[in-house]
Amino acid sequence: MASVELNNLGLTFTVRHDKHITLKDFLVGRIFRGFTKKPMQVRALSGIDLRVNEGERLGIIGHNGAGKSTLLKVLAGIYQPSEGSRQVRGRISSLFDIALGFEQEANGWENIRFRCYLQGETPAGVKAKLREIAEFSELGDFLNMPVRYYSAGMRVRLAFSIATAIDPEILLVDEVLSAGDLAFQGKAHRRMREMMAKAQIMIMVSHDLEAARGVCNQVLWLEHGTVRMLGPAGQVIDAYQEWAGTAQQRGESNPGGQVVQAAA
Repeated sequence: MASVELNNLGLTFTVRHDKHITLKDFLVGRIFRGFTKKPMQVRALSGIDLRVNEGERLGIIGHNGAGKSTLLKVLAGIYQPSEGSRQVRGRISSLFDIALGFEQEANGWENIRFRCYLQGETPAGVKAKLREIAEFSELGDFLNMPVRYYSAGMRVRLAFSIATAIDPEILLVDEVLSAGDLAFQGKAHRRMREMMAKAQIMIMVSHDLEAARGVCNQVLWLEHGTVRMLGPAGQVIDAYQEWAGTAQQRGESNPGGQVVQAAA
């Protein structure tokens, strides 16, 4: 059974100010030891406790900079926690930054193979899905051309077609994906609904609260890298909207708050 569990998870980034230090800065820094700025510690996530079981659909909401995408990348294994633990049972499929990482000189067919292998497909699996991915992308003869000649919309079409040609166990989605032109977006939205329905666990980050309300049964509200509230989607979203309205009236953008556990 698929599951995701985080226990007292924290993540701290080290930001160095002297990454592009000049010769002058270096010499002055050697003479005056206090001149060079020390690395700054940025606390991105703190004390995150979370368990998501098979069959659950979890939404992650919060203000800009609350740590939503960072948490999703920790779940995906892109960032390793600085403290606490992350335990994942099941194969993770991530849908964010999907248009990054193409081999520019390779053609569309070759990039389909490359990216499928990166997603964990076997050669036999790639062969079985190759034609379906090509047809879904609607790129036709453009697949014979190097990707560097593709428009931005064509790259997104190809990337989306590859990324969603999977049978996910744990599906991670960052924001709403826009794939190509309006005609293609209809297909993309249907494909996303099919993937969400098939996934054993789905965790999504979204600023679209009504979409989260309709898709998710649980919602996690993050504030300044900590859990503000966790519980049934309707209760958490209602509380967040009330907080956002009150904060706007007071002229506050990101006021602090304490953790609230919503009633089941």
